[in-house]
Amino acid sequence: MDNASTISVSSPVVDFKEVTFQFLEDNSPVFTNISFSIHAGERVVLYGPSGCGKSTLLYLMNRLYPANCDGELSGSVALFHKDASSYAAGEINRRIATVFQDPETQFCMPTVEQEMAFTLENLHINREEMEQRITTTLDLTGLSAFRHSVIQTLSGGMKQRLATACALLIEPQVLLLDEPLAHLDPLTAHQYVEWLNALQLSSDFTVVVVEHRLDLWGSFFNRALHVKNSGVFSIEANPTRSPIQFPSRTSTVQDVVALEAQNISVNIDGNRLLSNISLSLRKGEIAVLAGPNGSGKSTLLKTICGILKKTDGQFKSGRTIPGYVPQSPEHLFVTNDVGQEISFSNHANADEISDIMHSLRLLEIQDAHPFAISHGQKRRVAIGAMIADQRPVLLLDEPTSGQDSEVLIELFHLIDSMAKEGFTVLIVTHDMAFAAAIADTVFLLNNGELTGRYENEQLWQQTELLKTHHLLPPIGAASYV
Repeated sequence: MDNASTISVSSPVVDFKEVTFQFLEDNSPVFTNISFSIHAGERVVLYGPSGCGKSTLLYLMNRLYPANCDGELSGSVALFHKDASSYAAGEINRRIATVFQDPETQFCMPTVEQEMAFTLENLHINREEMEQRITTTLDLTGLSAFRHSVIQTLSGGMKQRLATACALLIEPQVLLLDEPLAHLDPLTAHQYVEWLNALQLSSDFTVVVVEHRLDLWGSFFNRALHVKNSGVFSIEANPTRSPIQFPSRTSTVQDVVALEAQNISVNIDGNRLLSNISLSLRKGEIAVLAGPNGSGKSTLLKTICGILKKTDGQFKSGRTIPGYVPQSPEHLFVTNDVGQEISFSNHANADEISDIMHSLRLLEIQDAHPFAISHGQKRRVAIGAMIADQRPVLLLDEPTSGQDSEVLIELFHLIDSMAKEGFTVLIVTHDMAFAAAIADTVFLLNNGELTGRYENEQLWQQTELLKTHHLLPPIGAASYV
């Protein structure tokens, strides 16, 4: 993939000069005296540890901050050669479109078509042009078949694509994307990058992306802003990153069944979401559930833990309901600070809680409100709280999303240590490098049907099988098995 062939040397479309920003409830600024510019047609990635301020930077670029938060800004932020504070409310959003980390926060209407029409109605687009824009954008984003779908029935990956489609409807000059690949299966993520590459080359809009997994983007980006927890920035040209190298592990599977599903089917509103699913998990087993967006992975986890009602079949999991960490982790939060959240169940002792918080890098935010931290940090808090609850079976839905490399390695060690203690873990993930490193077993799901159970070492060389499930073998997969 080639980058945009030329980079504009005109005045910047985004220009930060000596910018300091601090939330009023924090003791120190998110960043201090930072300066950088982004020019028309550039492709820039912001990367760095979870919670270092990458999303905050995006929100300063689209005027969401400081206008809609309790924060103080000093220095100069200019957008299209004009001071950001001089724009009227909503004015800049006709030129700078944003896709947020959690796409559900952007939707206002029940169906895909209605949501897209609502976006264009706010721009006062006439009905004839509205129809043309919606049809074209649906084709470009591969969502034509979902035109009349109810948004809440879509998978997380489909919601991410819809949010991007709605952003493109306004034909922006700058597109801000906050971890757009986080909920996409590997093949769809690859196709998304190729599609965005072609679209940017033809339309020449500026792209600014927050991302942890630079290896998924190949040579897409012209420049990177490396954001560090200290607020220090470095600027890199043509950034690329190698995949994370996880350590090896030894299987801890015991010959004791911890969870068994027999012929599980789920029908909702006349639609069959799962069909005759049968699987078993053993004590100490780490299993991965993988497959395309919309294949039923999250539905299966929700059915196992009782959030969704099964239509047919039965579960055998002893007397304890499995612990569950959903894709939207804030749904679990019940306290006012991170430390209380981890210890809420009272099942873990003080030393165990301290170890969990250390492993998940939560000690530095233990006094923060769970809703006031980054999405990646929220996910770690939810995982930590469920681990502290000490359920013998743990279900994790996309635990790797939004996590930097150091956290992923710590998460690997934490799950591995749990398995050694006899816990059973079932993980939904699109991160095949993490899956190849951590899993004893991989279950493949497609169109609501379980299509196979594979030992880790059996799977990664089966290219056609992976492709039919929208998966790609991780680079260096052979080193994990």
